[in-house]
Amino acid sequence: MSTTIEPRSAATADRGGAPSEIVRVHVPQRSFASELRAIKIVWKRELIRYRSDRIRIATTLVQPLLFLFVLGSGLQTLSAASTHGVDLKTFIYPGILCISVMFTAMFSAASIVWDREFGFLREMMVAPVRRSSIVIGKCLGGATVASFQGVIVLCLAGLVHVPYAPTLILGVFALQVLLAFAITAFGVMVAARITQMQSFMGVMQMVVMPMFFISGALFPVSGLPGWLAVLNRLDPLTYAVDPMRRLVFSHLHISPIARHILDPGVTWWSWHVPALLEAGIVVALGLVMLAIAIWEFSATD
Repeated sequence: MSTTIEPRSAATADRGGAPSEIVRVHVPQRSFASELRAIKIVWKRELIRYRSDRIRIATTLVQPLLFLFVLGSGLQTLSAASTHGVDLKTFIYPGILCISVMFTAMFSAASIVWDREFGFLREMMVAPVRRSSIVIGKCLGGATVASFQGVIVLCLAGLVHVPYAPTLILGVFALQVLLAFAITAFGVMVAARITQMQSFMGVMQMVVMPMFFISGALFPVSGLPGWLAVLNRLDPLTYAVDPMRRLVFSHLHISPIARHILDPGVTWWSWHVPALLEAGIVVALGLVMLAIAIWEFSATD
């Protein structure tokens, strides 16, 4: 049954002596439909915020484009011998697709800290819905926004000699969605315990940039020093970059030696990890971090 609250004012009568009117507040009972509606509202709010912030769309594209065209073009001559005729921009393109999703997802999660500072988060927390619905809506909204940002970079494939093959586009987009969800869930999990934006951005810089550089986005993952190989296998981003690179290189016409050196695949003790398992790892990590984020918000007063 629904709950009806009947608050009364301190004065029981108006100036004419007539009894004051009772204000009835109707709080609907929680249901599956109401939770879905809450998830949709939070998800839609993220899209509206993203669409109205043109500067954010432009700034989150700057760093991926710098890595792709400035770094890729600048180091092309130096790396021409080691890439066996493959353009360096083509090689790092899968990693750039990942970093474009990462930064946008982190910005989406950062809005939780802003909402807490301005008091809007408290208003959402006292709403008659489960806090898990708020967290899920936030993660889905951030994943949608980050995936859209990744699509913008995906449209640049032709500029780095990557064909617009339907299977390639669909496969990369699916991996981007999974990565966007996992990174947003990670950001929400971290933001649940941080009260200042400066602290959140510091933590993100401390975590995100090492994840990007260790993942193999800018170098092949074979023949690494022992300590770096261990860190590479422990880096969650590795399992998003590698299947994207496999998809891209499967549609390129390059020599067998270039494919062997530049796209060796991730191995565990000489066993090549299948691409589907790598995608499953990304999904599993995203679900674990989502569960932790829900627990943190449920435990917050």
